[in-house]
Amino acid sequence: MPEPAKKAASAFTKKPKTLEVTSGSAAEFVAETGKADAKVKWQRDGKDIQASDKYAIKSEGVQHALTVNNATKEDEVVYAVICGASKVKFELKVKQEEGKEAAGSQANAPAAAPAEPAAPAEQKEDGSANSAEEPPTLQLPDTQVWSCGEAATEELAKLDDSNRSTLFIEKPQSGTVTVGADITFVAKVEAKDLLRKPNAKWFKGKWLDLASKAGKHLQLKESFDRITRIHTFEMQIIKAKDNYAGNYRCEVTWKDKFDSCIFDLEVIEAPEVQQIDIRAAFKRRAAPVSGGDGQDDAGELDFSGLLKHREMKEESTEPDFDVWELLKNAQPNEYEKIAFEHGITDLRGLLKRLKRIKREEKKSAAFAKILDPGYQAEKGDKIRFVVDLADPTVDLKWYRNGQEIRPSPKYIFEHKGTLRMLTIKNCTMADDAAYQVSAGDEKCTTELFVKEPPVLITRVLEDRNELVGERVELECEVSEENAQVKWYKNGIELGASPKHRFRTEGKKHCLIIPEASKADSGTYSVKTTGGQSKAVMKVDMKPLKILQNLTDQVVRAGQQAVLECELSEANVGGKWYKNGQMIYASELIKITHRKKVHKLVVEKMALDDDGDYTFVPDGYSVQLGAKVRMIDSPKLHLDHLSKTPEIVVVAGNKLRLDIPVTGEPLPKIVWMKGEKVIMDTGGRVKAESFPDHTSLVIEMAEKDDSGPYKIVVQNEAGEDSAQLKIKVVDVPDPPAPPIVTEVGGDWCSMMWNPPDYDGSSPILGYVIERKKKQSSRWMRLNFDVCKEMTFEPKNMIEGIPYEVRVFAINAIGMSKPSEPSKAFVPLAPTSEPTLLSCDGVTDTSVSLKWRPPERIGAAGLNGYRIEYCLEGTNEWIVSNSELTDKTKYTINGLPTGEKIFVRVKAVNVAGESPPISMTTAILVKEVVEPPKIRLPRQLKQTYIRKVGEPLNLLIPFQGKPRPKVIWTKDGDPLDSNTVNIRNTDADTVLFIRKTERKHSGNYELTVQVEKIQDKATIVVQVVEKPGPPMTVKIVDIWDTNVALEWSPPKDDGNAAITGYTIQKADKKTMDWYTVIEHYHRNNCVITELIIGNEYYFRVFSENMCGLSDDATVTKNSALIQKEGLALKPPKYNDFDFQEVPKFTHPLINTVAVAGYNATLNCSVRGNPKPKICWMKNRMIIENDPRYRMFSNQGVCTLEIRKPSPYDGGLYSCKAINALGEDEVECKMEVKGGLPLQELLMQGVPLTIIDSYRNLKTILPPK
Repeated sequence: MPEPAKKAASAFTKKPKTLEVTSGSAAEFVAETGKADAKVKWQRDGKDIQASDKYAIKSEGVQHALTVNNATKEDEVVYAVICGASKVKFELKVKQEEGKEAAGSQANAPAAAPAEPAAPAEQKEDGSANSAEEPPTLQLPDTQVWSCGEAATEELAKLDDSNRSTLFIEKPQSGTVTVGADITFVAKVEAKDLLRKPNAKWFKGKWLDLASKAGKHLQLKESFDRITRIHTFEMQIIKAKDNYAGNYRCEVTWKDKFDSCIFDLEVIEAPEVQQIDIRAAFKRRAAPVSGGDGQDDAGELDFSGLLKHREMKEESTEPDFDVWELLKNAQPNEYEKIAFEHGITDLRGLLKRLKRIKREEKKSAAFAKILDPGYQAEKGDKIRFVVDLADPTVDLKWYRNGQEIRPSPKYIFEHKGTLRMLTIKNCTMADDAAYQVSAGDEKCTTELFVKEPPVLITRVLEDRNELVGERVELECEVSEENAQVKWYKNGIELGASPKHRFRTEGKKHCLIIPEASKADSGTYSVKTTGGQSKAVMKVDMKPLKILQNLTDQVVRAGQQAVLECELSEANVGGKWYKNGQMIYASELIKITHRKKVHKLVVEKMALDDDGDYTFVPDGYSVQLGAKVRMIDSPKLHLDHLSKTPEIVVVAGNKLRLDIPVTGEPLPKIVWMKGEKVIMDTGGRVKAESFPDHTSLVIEMAEKDDSGPYKIVVQNEAGEDSAQLKIKVVDVPDPPAPPIVTEVGGDWCSMMWNPPDYDGSSPILGYVIERKKKQSSRWMRLNFDVCKEMTFEPKNMIEGIPYEVRVFAINAIGMSKPSEPSKAFVPLAPTSEPTLLSCDGVTDTSVSLKWRPPERIGAAGLNGYRIEYCLEGTNEWIVSNSELTDKTKYTINGLPTGEKIFVRVKAVNVAGESPPISMTTAILVKEVVEPPKIRLPRQLKQTYIRKVGEPLNLLIPFQGKPRPKVIWTKDGDPLDSNTVNIRNTDADTVLFIRKTERKHSGNYELTVQVEKIQDKATIVVQVVEKPGPPMTVKIVDIWDTNVALEWSPPKDDGNAAITGYTIQKADKKTMDWYTVIEHYHRNNCVITELIIGNEYYFRVFSENMCGLSDDATVTKNSALIQKEGLALKPPKYNDFDFQEVPKFTHPLINTVAVAGYNATLNCSVRGNPKPKICWMKNRMIIENDPRYRMFSNQGVCTLEIRKPSPYDGGLYSCKAINALGEDEVECKMEVKGGLPLQELLMQGVPLTIIDSYRNLKTILPPK
């Protein structure tokens, strides 16, 4: 139900029901409220019921009862009970007694039970009637019936089984709504243990499903919170009507679980708020009135109109005025004021009418319709009186205040059938009268009230500033001439008096004050029936002229100060003030007043006499003011600094130097350093001034603050100055970055320069620190101060980058560290290379090989340097100008026959390692090694490759000097276009990228050194599938056996035939079935054939590459006949099996679960076999790995692998052959899946998501 936070619920928990009792018995209506001792009011036909012998009212706690004693037919009306804003209506049905026994038995019963027949319908304002017991019917804008009735409470209660599974965590609650308002009912279900969304249905009554009635006045909504996993179902009723009330039910189901909740809706009428027209409320009754122009009382007042209005406004919360109550409770002298406030002009007539008693009107025989009791018209408007005559021939006359009305341009008479009309144009206040129409001997009377428009203020009052004794006129202008207005001062009404006079000139109204005084100041207002205007009047004294004003005085200390002024009035006294305090005469202060001159004399000026002096004349708000200032020469007091001519401060500390200063007025104090003025608003260095001293403040003193300072004080009385000297001592500046001059394996040498600034204190020494480059932790190297500017750090790790820095120390402290030195790495050369040996010698070169050093170190290895020395000399010659990183090297350009010594050094950034040398000299002369081919084992037998495969033969060999390599095939040179050869010093490679049958043969390799040769032959066989057998014959047929014979294939694929495969086929279907596989002979017998069938046979050849691509089929067929019978097969015309594609089983709409494979199946027939085409959203599915398509024996299957929400849509399958095509389609919906954000994160294009979102309102939740 409604989130009844904003909807008022009914105040009643139990409502009274319509009762039917017999005449003379008692009827008791019982209601229960939600709160104890709630105020309850009972009504009968809209009027309040008071406790009496007829009606007994009882209230105990939450129970309230109304008993109607001795019920009669007159009690058969509509009753109501009201509590707060809730109102419940019910009826009492009274039937006549049928007999004495029935009368006696019912007379003893205190209350009758409700009868089965429906109570009489309650008559509404629009004339329609609703049964008190019959349930309402909700009619939607499209005129469809929304409700066909309510179920009994007992029947609905059966649906609420306490043993069923509970799904609701919040149930809809009963509620109350006013007509035209909205209300929402809410049900919540927790989806913690539910795999799918539960189904919710809303019902009215017993069976009406509201889902089909959703529209303008009824909306059903569903939502799901993925965080709390709660499903929310809402039913919103918009602009409720009376017939929407009734019993409702909400049902939730999920698989075998079910839950239901019943709730009620009560629709109450909205309270009506109407404006009461005071004039229209008072109606005149017909009465003879004599003479006059219509302004006198004309008839009897009917007060019923006002009473009806008061009854209709019974439930309104806004208070309304009752003129009758106002007049009845007011004093006679207040009648005119009440009439003025409420716009009543005919006060005398009103008072007379109120005294008369309302009379009941008798039904007229001459009039079918008489005049209404009263009419109302605006001044200047038109009004029409209409009567309907029972006899149209009777004479009709109209009267106004007893005088007959004649036709004129103002009064127009009209008739239409039996209707007679009088129209009065341009109504004026003279037309406000009683009107009478006579038809024969009968008359009917009405009252016309002409409403005068309110009097508006067209020109408002203006604020005034006046002087005492002057004449004052406050003037305004209204919209009507000679209108009645009232004047007020500060909210109190003013009357005519010598002090206040009133004047009216047409639309102008004036308030005159002959002689204004200070007491006349205030707020004046004028009120009319249409508004009011206010103005403020201020009355001031006459202005006082100042002939001589006070002047400011500047007096030195101890001298006399005189203040003097002159006024235009001699008899005006006054008072003297100093700084707001009144001054009295004393020995030091003398005050005199002579005629127009006022004088104040201060004998000896002191500092306390300094201030603002004011003279205030008596009776005036004017003030005369002047300033008196005492001045004195400034002076600096430096006595406490005489013993310390120089002020020393440590850098970083705060210096505050206070200098006492005297002088009046306060002197201007200036601090200077050199030519630069120190401002009092400075940051770190600033000057501060106080009434009795000045201060120089240096926050965090720095070396630049050292030097001479000057202070100057000055005022209008004189000047003084002084010189000071400040010295700032500090730690020294950091030294320059140190320089690393030499680096070893675990040490280095460093040096540095002294700092530029020693902090005004001699340098005592230095502290050195180091750290690894990648670290932030510094380590101190010397605990004793180093007085030199060189140092040698030790115990460092080789290969790790280091940085060093230096601190300078003086008497104040240690400086900041210097910038780190450039990073350096302690490194050492490697150890010597190992295992140096001679790898080969030619007539001009020597080849060497060796192993890397055993210890390389952190500096790594940049390469090797090879040197040689001729035997008999000491000069080592570098063979390689650039380092080599290989562990073998050939020294070229050597003289033949010489002997050389060789050595090898390892080189890195730290330098050269110790060399490794050959112990004996090497003779430069080549040694011949005969060639030898080392043929791999797999090449010593036939090397077989299939057609199209690559051929890659790697054959190593040896021999010195470098052998000559020659390849041939079957004694002929190789074709360089198809065969590639690559030779090195130690091997040769033959490579064919794509082999063919022609590449088969004997390949011969020849390796030659000088005149010595070595040869090897490689047999290569390139094979492929064989061709089919040349012929296949049916040799013999007997019983169910057939003898076949065939000849070998013409092409064996360059490989031996390993067997044959025989297949058979029935002539009717021509479907082939294998009979024998891997058969080695060229003939065979096929057995167990079916009698009456006719067969064809075919044979495949097979070699090491597989079956032949084609098979040879027998030219003739073999007919298996029954033995002893000569079958003469009848001749049949060939049947046309061709057929247009047609789906025999369509696709079915499917709901898939995200992440689980889904399949779509259908079946089709057609001949020739149709081509199957799958489509999604009319787009052909092809080359998409997420889809797999199968077709077997006419059954077509589309498998969708792990679908996601955007795989949902319209799928169709189309079958096409030469005769035509057919198509079926279905819809697939994918439940579950990923939200939009995760789809975008996984790279799904937004265009794809949008195309699927157009098919669904939202993406399914995860």
